[in-house]
Amino acid sequence: MARGKSTTNVGFEEKLWLAADKLRSNMDAAEYKHVVLGLIFLKYVSDSFEEKYQELLEEGFGDEEDRDEYVSENIFWVPKQARWSEIKSHATSTDIGNVIDNAMETIEKENDSLKGVLTKNYSRPELDKTRLGELVTLFTNIEVGSSAAQEKDVLGRVYEYFLSKFASAEGKLGGEFYTPSCIVRTLVEMIEPFEGQIFDPACGSGGMFCQSARFVKEHQGNLFDISIFGQESNPTTWKLAKMNLAIRGLEANLGKHNADSFHDDQHKSLKANFILANPPFNVSDYGLERIQEDVRWRYGTPPAGNANYAWLQHMLHHLNPVNGVAGTVLANGSLSSNTSNEGNIRTNMIKGDVVECIVSMPGQLFYSTGIPVSLWIMRKGKNENTDGKVLFIDARELGHMIDRKVRELSEEDIKKIASTYQNWRQGKEYEDIKGFCKAATIDEIAEQDYILTPGRYVGIAEQEDDGEPFEEKMTRLTSELSDLFKDSHKLEEEIRQKLATIGYPLG
Repeated sequence: MARGKSTTNVGFEEKLWLAADKLRSNMDAAEYKHVVLGLIFLKYVSDSFEEKYQELLEEGFGDEEDRDEYVSENIFWVPKQARWSEIKSHATSTDIGNVIDNAMETIEKENDSLKGVLTKNYSRPELDKTRLGELVTLFTNIEVGSSAAQEKDVLGRVYEYFLSKFASAEGKLGGEFYTPSCIVRTLVEMIEPFEGQIFDPACGSGGMFCQSARFVKEHQGNLFDISIFGQESNPTTWKLAKMNLAIRGLEANLGKHNADSFHDDQHKSLKANFILANPPFNVSDYGLERIQEDVRWRYGTPPAGNANYAWLQHMLHHLNPVNGVAGTVLANGSLSSNTSNEGNIRTNMIKGDVVECIVSMPGQLFYSTGIPVSLWIMRKGKNENTDGKVLFIDARELGHMIDRKVRELSEEDIKKIASTYQNWRQGKEYEDIKGFCKAATIDEIAEQDYILTPGRYVGIAEQEDDGEPFEEKMTRLTSELSDLFKDSHKLEEEIRQKLATIGYPLG
């Protein structure tokens, strides 16, 4: 879940990616990912340490080798043998793998929050040490400026950009750790997690948190005003999240270890102000039989063969009952499915007035799947403008293709969706637009059998009046169609004649 390829200012990251990818040779993207991202993290940790080290050296007041000087400012303590200066001095040596492994082990030993997180198999025989040394040299030459803030931003950008490229290279498997940036930004701009507790029960590599932090900073907020809670079942992805957040300087509680949100909830008592999530779609075996009578199933027991409504209710369970709001991504099937109690659960949620907005997203946004998706905004404690109503937005026509397979929303697209929702919610400058948005009452939704597909409500966009009277337009169009039919018949006869002259007459 990290920042994807941006439509602007991608030159630096792209050049670095091309160079790093060239060094990959025949190594699988899934394996190479940990080699590269581990090195980026190691450089970030070392450079942040060196920044503080030089500051202490120049001031002359503190001890630059005093561990407490760094820990007190949330900077990882890096022993001499683990610093990047030591790593780069071995870049052309055959023992570079051992040097990096030792550095990772030392950093883990000295920093409790990183225990069991870092990659420590750089010395394995199948990893080409010449190419590994070239990677070290490549990252050594990153131009970051002189401040820790610039360093953090550059290496953070590189880390997130590389995550998106690895997700693309891995295809379906990439979806386990990465949510396209434009989807994350849309959710963040809609629910505005400015201060309070932010929770993601399927956090992947932590992209929802990174974008939330970016939102706070862009609005001149204080990062100390947000508290981050997450959970991730995949152990490898859980480690990626820990590194991704650390490289951003974000403190987070991701649980004691990787764990399944349904069966080993690491945050049982949490009632979050904001929930942002992209849970796995349509999971068919999530062990419902072990949690059949669960307190979380307030709106109905979800089916054993699909976890979509289990995820929705898990999030609602963890929302602050006064002002909690959740933004999540789900497959479109969840909007209309009536199988195995899903229709009843959806009906109960709508009647309970916890569904606030549904957005149909354009296709091809994911590297990992072509399944069309929608955004669900759920809220406890609606206001007078939204009580008893659901806003439907049909954004399927937005976005542009960034390559043959993947579509991306522009900043203008994201603003259009988010501002439509915010204006409606705040009761200002909102009006229904045919083909794009419609605020429907619960009674209107009941008339549609509680199906939440936006197209049912927004209708078809009105066509602009070109000023040509209807009768004249029909006369012109039928005349043009008649001419086309004549041309078609003429062409058909010419083809028949030519085929007959070569002995292949049509029957």
